Amino acid sequence: MDIIFIQGLKTHAIIGIYDWERENRQPLIFDIEMSLPISSAAMSDNIDDTVDYKCVSDEIIELVENSRFELLESLSETICQHVLKNHLAVQKIQLKVSKPQAVAETDTVGLIMTRTR
Repeated sequence: MDIIFIQGLKTHAIIGIYDWERENRQPLIFDIEMSLPISSAAMSDNIDDTVDYKCVSDEIIELVENSRFELLESLSETICQHVLKNHLAVQKIQLKVSKPQAVAETDTVGLIMTRTR
């Protein structure tokens, strides 16, 4: 299995359980790994035989910016399910989301989630 990755995808969201988090957008940073066979795309040189990482990036940004989840867990699950549903070549997704403003004493906090088809 091969991996197509997106690293450091930045966007902003209303996310969190505290009042201040519900009032102001916060930065979120995503690292995404999508496992899929890419040999067909390598042979054909055709984007239709692989996953368009620009398209996936745009979809995630739109989904995140329009969301209002309280938990990163809920947002991350929604993103993983969206990618698996809309990009059928993807067999496995690993999503890392960082929330750098959540805990002042840290560089960042977050989670890593893996889902398979």
